[in-house]
Amino acid sequence: MEHSALPQLTIVICTFNRSVYLGNALRSLNNQTASKDCFEVVVVDNASTDSTQVDCNKLIPELQNVNIRFVQEWKPGASIARNTGATIARSPLLCFMDDDAVAYPNFVEAILAFFATHPNAVGMGGRIVPLFVPEKPSWMSTYVSSLVGNFDYSTSIVEFSHGHFPFESNMTVRTDLFREVGGFSEQLPGVIGSVRIGGEGKDLCMRLTAKGGKIYFDPNTIVDHVVETSKLTRAYLRNVAEGVGRGERIRTRSKGKLPFVMKVLQHFVKLGPAGIRVVHYTLIGRPQQCMPLIRMRLDIIRGLLQPE
Repeated sequence: MEHSALPQLTIVICTFNRSVYLGNALRSLNNQTASKDCFEVVVVDNASTDSTQVDCNKLIPELQNVNIRFVQEWKPGASIARNTGATIARSPLLCFMDDDAVAYPNFVEAILAFFATHPNAVGMGGRIVPLFVPEKPSWMSTYVSSLVGNFDYSTSIVEFSHGHFPFESNMTVRTDLFREVGGFSEQLPGVIGSVRIGGEGKDLCMRLTAKGGKIYFDPNTIVDHVVETSKLTRAYLRNVAEGVGRGERIRTRSKGKLPFVMKVLQHFVKLGPAGIRVVHYTLIGRPQQCMPLIRMRLDIIRGLLQPE
């Protein structure tokens, strides 16, 4: 259903062959405590080959009180798809949410309340709670779970400290500033099919804060993120971790040789704390969490050092 009044918030969901999850994401946005006139949803189909378009066209009429627009972006890349959604946003605030996320009922209300009370904020990120299906693997630690979207920065609203930024799957920014800095970098597409080149959210936030703005964490803005444990293979986790490294390589090398070298050294240094955690896990009887952590650190470095 289209509404004449301009919304306060646009939620952009880019999707690629995730029809099985997308419906739940949209239903969660249809069940918000905030008035449906407050926000709109833009679904960007990033060249899906499954039934995404058909399923969306069937579902949208059922969600009577939410304004959903479905558009297609044939050039692959999550960053590209998010930018496409942002170009048609009609609101002063842009929220980015994943197609396999489920927003809590007060999600929109919490976002609007935050920006109403923080006029100096250029952006805000919220909690992302991994919803393991059927259950959390015993080898999954807090640190490795960041690869599957786990994000819980603080128990209260705080400004992110230097070097820390929200995740793209629960991030809201001011539309005018997003457009002013050029949106997400297409050099950091996020996901193209099965290839990952991450860090697009970090890169965007760094450009926003470079203009003097502040980015906060709000624990009241929450989404669940579906994680199928059957897909958490060694190859999958390696690809995700290497994608972190690939993104860091592209981002830092664009600034010169020294920033790249410093980033490589930084990640080698992080092997030290990882080793300490391995000892800790062993002592408390959770040795199965040791190797995945070390592998994650080594895979990020491998991604950093991969040739162009």
